[in-house]
Amino acid sequence: MAFLEQKLNVKLAQKQILTPGLVQMVTVLALNKLELSEMISQELMENPVLEEEMETTTNIEETQIKEERSVEPADKEIIESGAQSGERADPFEQIDYGSFFDDYLDPGYRTQMPSEIVEKPAFENFLTKPTTLYDHLHWQLSLSLVPTHISDAIVSIIGNLNEDGYLTATVEEIAATGDHSLEDVAEGLKTLQTFDPVGVGARDLAECLMIQLRHLGEENSIAAQIVLNHLKHLQNKHYQDIARSLGKPLNIVLAQIEVIKKLDPRPGQRYSKTETRLVEPDVFIVKTDDVYSVAINEDDLPQLRLNPTYKKLIEHDGSSKDVRDYVKERYSSAIQFIKNIEQRKQTIVRVCEAIVRRQAEFLDQGIDHLRPMMIKDVAEEVGVHPSTVSRAVANKYAHTPQGVFELRYFFSEAVQGPAGSGIPLIIAKRKVKKFIDAEDSSKPLTDDQITKMLNDQGIMVTRRTVAKYREDMKIPSTHQRRVKITNSELSTPHCPNKQT
Repeated sequence: MAFLEQKLNVKLAQKQILTPGLVQMVTVLALNKLELSEMISQELMENPVLEEEMETTTNIEETQIKEERSVEPADKEIIESGAQSGERADPFEQIDYGSFFDDYLDPGYRTQMPSEIVEKPAFENFLTKPTTLYDHLHWQLSLSLVPTHISDAIVSIIGNLNEDGYLTATVEEIAATGDHSLEDVAEGLKTLQTFDPVGVGARDLAECLMIQLRHLGEENSIAAQIVLNHLKHLQNKHYQDIARSLGKPLNIVLAQIEVIKKLDPRPGQRYSKTETRLVEPDVFIVKTDDVYSVAINEDDLPQLRLNPTYKKLIEHDGSSKDVRDYVKERYSSAIQFIKNIEQRKQTIVRVCEAIVRRQAEFLDQGIDHLRPMMIKDVAEEVGVHPSTVSRAVANKYAHTPQGVFELRYFFSEAVQGPAGSGIPLIIAKRKVKKFIDAEDSSKPLTDDQITKMLNDQGIMVTRRTVAKYREDMKIPSTHQRRVKITNSELSTPHCPNKQT
């Protein structure tokens, strides 16, 4: 007879740890220039270690002299002893900030590195119609390689989302009203929940948060257990009860709760603004000597540095442990924030450089020379996940020689021609619109005629596809476009002086 017995095993495994810094990095990447400016202002208010650098041409020697004058006797002895040994004492030696500290932050000032001055084109603020949640989801759907019956189900699901991005109908109701199978709707919902913004398509708060945790690879974390089983306690701030139920120390539970607080409980709200808003280009694409370069628009963005006053609290013997720990944590948070801003800048520049390499003809000659381009292709070239590219281009605009364009405008699925080369769907739709704009209103073109005209130009599409393009652009059918001529217009005009 076999008996059950308890055993203690040691297991070594790699696991990705979700940190607030990682969540913040993802959030910062998705922000446009105006939103980033607001976030920086908020961080400046919340973190006393961060401060805005008011002067852009700080003289390093003058700054060092000012610091020496304000140094306390004890600090002066440390500096002098360091100078005698050939090294300058680092007041932050108790904090390991790695190469980032050396490259980007000086103790109390920011070293200005020489850089090429690129003349940026002058611009004013531009008015634009904001992208709605439904527009953003339909755009991603148009670039997704899913079967038609699944795509149709996703369209029905999108129509049942509220402004927060939550699904307001059941799978059974959507299947019944949209004439879909339950399996298609379920598969469509699963696909939709991989779209940006992460968390869209959820049926309740717990599912919304779990989608975001799953996206970050943390579906088995303590944070996930709290969301699944203790959400009510979390909302009521019963943290001790959560720790007791999970059998975990309170400090670990509190750290995981901080991660949950960084998630977005209403992901759709980001795209649900209906008012007209000001848009400022996030990127400049400039041509100099036949070579295109990409520059981030940092005009009016606060330049951050570390406040030098707080460094003394770290090394001062009179400071309590709580004070020292607090200052260290604030310094770490400040540096993480600056690193995330720098990471955002580098990612956007790399993505835009990949776009420029693929869309040089458009930049030179205009929209009719736009080439098909998929998110996954750019992601492979840059070496990042497709979701990273999606965030890098979301709600961001580029000032180009052809005007100001939203970055995601450059991404479009290809329509294949007989030679195997493709053109973007947006160009095919533009051609359909041009044909209709130039038609005789008394004899409007039929979808069959437009299909033949496109086929003659090497764009091999079907009549049904042309009808879909027309409906997407909200162009009426042939019958609705036909201008009826009245009997009086057909009769001979009356001439009062004519004698019979």
